[in-house]
Amino acid sequence: MKDMYFQPKHAAISRRSLLLAGLGTAMSAPFLASCAGFDTSGASAGEGTVGFLSTQFTPVEEKQRYEAVLKKFAKAPVAYNSVDPGVFSSTVSTQASAGNVKTSLLGGLHGELAPLAESLEDVDNLLRDLSGRGFTKEMLELTKVGGSASRYVPWMQATYVVAVNKKALEWLPSGVDVNDLTYEGYLAWAKAAKQGAGRPVFGMPAGPKGLHHRFYQGFLLPSFTGGQITTFRNEDAATAWTYMQELWSALTPASTNYDYMQEPLARGEVLVAWDHVARLVNAPANNPDEWMMVPAPRGPKGRGYMLIIAGLALPKNGKERDLAEKAIRALSEPLSQIETLRSNAFFPVVQTELPSDLTGAIALEAAAVRRQQRSAGALLALPPVGLGPKEGEVSQIFKNCFQQICLENRPIRQVLDTQATQLNTILQGLNVPCWEPDPISTKCEVA
Repeated sequence: MKDMYFQPKHAAISRRSLLLAGLGTAMSAPFLASCAGFDTSGASAGEGTVGFLSTQFTPVEEKQRYEAVLKKFAKAPVAYNSVDPGVFSSTVSTQASAGNVKTSLLGGLHGELAPLAESLEDVDNLLRDLSGRGFTKEMLELTKVGGSASRYVPWMQATYVVAVNKKALEWLPSGVDVNDLTYEGYLAWAKAAKQGAGRPVFGMPAGPKGLHHRFYQGFLLPSFTGGQITTFRNEDAATAWTYMQELWSALTPASTNYDYMQEPLARGEVLVAWDHVARLVNAPANNPDEWMMVPAPRGPKGRGYMLIIAGLALPKNGKERDLAEKAIRALSEPLSQIETLRSNAFFPVVQTELPSDLTGAIALEAAAVRRQQRSAGALLALPPVGLGPKEGEVSQIFKNCFQQICLENRPIRQVLDTQATQLNTILQGLNVPCWEPDPISTKCEVA
């Protein structure tokens, strides 16, 4: 699950944004081990110190900012080591197998923690103690990673929303609520704006490095079918792609060149666009009063949205257990969550009032994220879980559907059947359970 976060205005797109967007370049364990003084084992944390191994905040500046958060809020001495997901997974697994666990606390994305569930402690009692924090029931269900006991405590989150230049409100059809869009209303608005402006002004990130596949996986298909994989080629899926074909006719064709929608939005080429929060935040940076950020549309099955969530876990037989639990409690407090938002732009997972002095772009996105997640009919979807290096192949299937249906106008049913066969071939070789919104208790395959 690697699609999560957004950048403050002053920062360039960092490796964390690329990693979380599924675009990161992995660093090998030998490379990391060769870095002077870099310890991926957790052994550098002495007695009385929490050895915190994490996949987050690997760039130096981000790590330093988060270390400042830990120093201020963790209520225990913490040695923070941020590593590549591959190193993270192998370190946790190897230490658990050898019965020589050197870490105290683990931090990673849901998709990074879920495969390690057998090496993680049950945190049900800890979550009961933190019940007043206001974690959503969907988040709490995710922490069980398909089992009966929770294996991590929610840490931070991000998602995708719609950026709106207020100029586009001129063409908003009567009866369409910009803060509660439906797919029907979104399409009508895109068509009206195209006609009113004399050119398409809606866009999407359909470029070579754009994340448009996440739109189909986490938004379009869940909203129309209630699923992502099991419903891939049913009649509702055909309806969804018929809709997408019509929507594409109202979007700017230049979308096939767009990787980060904040760039054409900032230039005024596009006035309305869906994208990852990391790839929208710079659009309103200079003039936030001229912008809105709103939830993605809702469809017949609900408001499908893709959640990128990170969690805090306790390794079985880990060191300094009491201090590690103390740190988790502290990092789930509203003040520390808000400080993480300020420093490294991850959204809170707890129920808390956001301060009024957040920078404009971050405040806009934070409000949209909250409305989307807590709206009626919200339907949580995850990026693919447990696919390892095959995740790119699965995502390509969704890109193929867009290419063949929207750009090449091939018959929808024929495309879905062909791509479903390829998707099942990949999944059958992996033999993994599905992920939300599909039932996670079944072998994952297209019906």
